[in-house]
Amino acid sequence: MPPKGTTKKKAANDGSTTHTPTLSEQLSYLQSPRPFKNPNYTKNANRRTKNLKTVLGQERERERVERERRRQERDSQAMDIDGEVKIELVEADEEIPTYLSIEAPPSVLPQRHYCDITGLEAPYTDPRTGLRYHDKSVYELIKNLSPSAAKDYLAARGVNPIVR
Repeated sequence: MPPKGTTKKKAANDGSTTHTPTLSEQLSYLQSPRPFKNPNYTKNANRRTKNLKTVLGQERERERVERERRRQERDSQAMDIDGEVKIELVEADEEIPTYLSIEAPPSVLPQRHYCDITGLEAPYTDPRTGLRYHDKSVYELIKNLSPSAAKDYLAARGVNPIVR
């Protein structure tokens, strides 16, 4: 509760003073016309967004239906008028590569290691901290690191060993 006599009296607004817009109100684009917007647009309330799992599932299903349709067309073309199957070499169902159907075997190359400090290729590992380093100058820096700083670098790489 404020002490007595400290309340300010408000000036009576008799309507003779007009509101002068502030600089931010003058520069505002809020009330300006927007010719790029369609004034008759109404948002469809029934439309909902789909997550990635749903989109990928629908894409797989669409590809499966398309393969089945092609297989049926090929089978119907292979039938003769008498109902006998023509003896001809029918190519195997060709797989059109998509993002969902491309599969690659694991790499036969050894995994590359990168320096924890510089991000360059790291042929060396410090035995005391377990940090990987690129060259002699980075090793000098690693030797002067505190155990907590070394632990932070290892945590950034996703390793949590005990630093001696």
